[in-house]
Amino acid sequence: MAVISSSFGKQAPDANNASGATSRPKSAEMSPGAGFRIRLNIDRPPPQLVSMFREFETPDISDILNRMYTMSSQLTNLVNDVPLVGPAVTVKVFPGDNLMVHKALDVAQPGDVLVVDTGGSTVNAVLGDLVANKAKHRGIAGFVVDGLVRDLPGLIEVGLPVYARGVTPFGPLHRGPGELNYAVSCGGIVVNPGDIIVGDRSGIAVIRREVAGDTVMRLRAHRARMQQYVTDVKAGKFSNEWVDRQLSADQCQVE
Repeated sequence: MAVISSSFGKQAPDANNASGATSRPKSAEMSPGAGFRIRLNIDRPPPQLVSMFREFETPDISDILNRMYTMSSQLTNLVNDVPLVGPAVTVKVFPGDNLMVHKALDVAQPGDVLVVDTGGSTVNAVLGDLVANKAKHRGIAGFVVDGLVRDLPGLIEVGLPVYARGVTPFGPLHRGPGELNYAVSCGGIVVNPGDIIVGDRSGIAVIRREVAGDTVMRLRAHRARMQQYVTDVKAGKFSNEWVDRQLSADQCQVE
């Protein structure tokens, strides 16, 4: 496994000993491996399969996935109402740092969605208009950030969908550590690289890459079953008898 050479992890000489012969150990040295690693190549779903999810809204996807793969409603699109669909490139940053966000711009492919796990930090922004501009030139579809962003007018000008918890002027550091293209937690959902992200005005759904094909078939079947029922409800043709049946089955007390 290749290691990117840098000054990280090098032990500095003790301030009282210029030669460094008896340098003291540091508890916060960078170490290559878990917590400071990059995976360059990931398995992505076929583009045709990813595109099929543009047919569906997130509430329907959430229902088909048994309401188990929907991110927190606290993550909203702060920029526009443009739908977001694409495979995930996952980024885990040290709270308040965005070194790996910048590296992700070199690793992501056109159409990818950058999914950023900030470790629950709501202090620093982890991206702003400059990162968004660079991402747009690389063909990146958008961002999902479990944290804060900044430079909102600039983000709006760029026009990429940016889901986040909020905005702050407080910018990030660029030191690391972090991880790129390993499992992350975002909006309460574990996201793996290559999972399909679907975002719209209702929220964000995550489709596991390995079940994406089956999920599309189930969504289409569900849509076909519901089509006439939805048409009838819109026309005022419906009955709520099923509610009474359920209440009766559960022995609800009615006075």
